Amino acid sequence: MSEHLKRAEELRAITERHYNCAQSVFVPFAKECGIDEEQAYKVAANFGAGMKIAATCGAITGGLMVLGMLGKEDPATIRKYFQSFKDNHQGCLNCADLLRINAEAGLEKKPHCDGMVYEAVKAVEKILAEG
Repeated sequence: MSEHLKRAEELRAITERHYNCAQSVFVPFAKECGIDEEQAYKVAANFGAGMKIAATCGAITGGLMVLGMLGKEDPATIRKYFQSFKDNHQGCLNCADLLRINAEAGLEKKPHCDGMVYEAVKAVEKILAEG
């Protein structure tokens, strides 16, 4: 297990302070992004729960933050990143749609959101490893 994924799992388990899905993806990469964890926590604060309006999944936007901070912003890379989620989630990227599909399958919210966080961390790591 990678250090980023391990840290994301730790953050999702914390109950004293809530780490939303965007924060749980962005914070593990803070050091590589040249900021500390508290700064990353604050930057991503309004991106959880689909920017707090059930729009694009916070885990996905957290990954976009990491990619942008690390200079991965070319359209082809970002399309590939989005497509990896679409392929795994019936073409959906929005929090509301992802949660609806999850609920229709009779599954709980927290494990679903945790899974989205871990999927985003892995997708970012894959893009970074590809160079």
